[in-house]
Amino acid sequence: MFQKKEMKKPRIGVYSVGLMHYWGQFPGLRERLLGYGKFIAERIEALGGEVYFYGLVDCEKEGTGAGEYFNEKNVDLIFMHSATYVTSASVLPVHQICKARTVILNLQPAARINYGRTTTGEWLAHCGACPVPEICNAFHRAGLDCHVVNGLLGLSETPEISMADEVTAGRPEAVRAWKQIEEWVDAAKVKRNLAGARFGFLGNTYSGMLDMYSDFTMFQGQTLAHLQVLEMCDLDRHLQTVTEEEIAGKRREIAEFFTISETDAADPLAQRPTEEQLNWSARVAAAQEKLAEEFDLDALTYYYHGAPGSHYEDVQGGFIVGHSLLTAKGIPCAGEGDLKTCLAMKICDILGRGGSFCEIVVTDYEDGTILLGHDGPFHPAIAKGKPILRGMGLYHGKQGTGVSVEAKVRNGDITNLGCTQTADGRLKLIISEAESTDGPIMTIGNTQTPVKFDRDPDSYMDAWFAEAPTHHFAMSVGHNAAVYEKAAALLGIEAVRL
Repeated sequence: MFQKKEMKKPRIGVYSVGLMHYWGQFPGLRERLLGYGKFIAERIEALGGEVYFYGLVDCEKEGTGAGEYFNEKNVDLIFMHSATYVTSASVLPVHQICKARTVILNLQPAARINYGRTTTGEWLAHCGACPVPEICNAFHRAGLDCHVVNGLLGLSETPEISMADEVTAGRPEAVRAWKQIEEWVDAAKVKRNLAGARFGFLGNTYSGMLDMYSDFTMFQGQTLAHLQVLEMCDLDRHLQTVTEEEIAGKRREIAEFFTISETDAADPLAQRPTEEQLNWSARVAAAQEKLAEEFDLDALTYYYHGAPGSHYEDVQGGFIVGHSLLTAKGIPCAGEGDLKTCLAMKICDILGRGGSFCEIVVTDYEDGTILLGHDGPFHPAIAKGKPILRGMGLYHGKQGTGVSVEAKVRNGDITNLGCTQTADGRLKLIISEAESTDGPIMTIGNTQTPVKFDRDPDSYMDAWFAEAPTHHFAMSVGHNAAVYEKAAALLGIEAVRL
């Protein structure tokens, strides 16, 4: 049985800062700040990170040591805990040596100091904001990027040494800060799992879709993913080995994931699938799975029409069901040779948010929604109910016949993630948060989801079209714009939120 790949944990570097001269002047301060740093490291580990905690950086020598340590651990992201004042000269070497993106955590332990009792040593444990402007300035002038999270530390109990109430776990300033930290950890997970991911490209791009064409070298250069060019004969080689037992196994799997339409649809082209169509889709699906295993694929984009009446035309006619099954198993599949949208789908999938292949279907001005979907494949994990399989008399705009998926994404918050390529060859993410509604859809064997945006349909399309998007995109469940923006920052890719 094909096993879904486990996602790799992001590697996160964490360190705290301080001024070496303080330790002899204020007994207990160093240990107190280290305790805060360990608390942060443990919470990040609980969020799913593989954490490497260096300890304290309090001088230039320690900065060099920390940079070398984080390089050795090959971290995806560094959290610098601004525990108290530190000179920027101590911090800068960390990030000149290790080029991982940096997030400065300005997390004050208490919501309010005890003004009547506070000593200088006590104040220094709460003045983490003090060095942040200096560090940001040094980063900027050194050509380095950094981001800052401000808020409260979020402790559940007050350390004995403290003169203030440090129980802040439930305060909104702590909750908000830790939500941002979790988003950064998730973004690092995207970066870690894209590096070395194997994207298959089967066949070619739909002829004439100029927005689909991608520069394979630039794709690898910007994502660190590998692109494996596949031939239809690679798939056909596996197709010839599929057994009757494997077909029966796939038929059981299809019955588990999908509802087989028992009625004819309004469209005479989308009817009840025949046994022959279902068996052929199952055979092709078994071959697709073998292909994914042979080439150790993490994602796949495909398109092939084949000469009329040819064997390869028949093979591609069975693609949609198997590619939907692969998508459900962590190998998102994008049609029409759209590599960029396949990347967007993979980002959604890494985060467990789905990522279904979409384009504009039609606008409903009465409901104020835009219907979004495609002729497949679909991500069953985010469906409202079980997707329906219909037998297609033809695939509109394409050759051949077969079985297609009719489904909608479940109601509630969604985020569309588009990926386009700019005139200078750079990838760009286009992000839109919206709501999936329970509006009607057509019974034409296509995926369709009615979506309401934060503005009327025409105003939304004005904004979207102005970004020169690829005409496909990935639909994910939940409001995920913040984490997608952070993932783009870690990848060095431009991101626009509409």
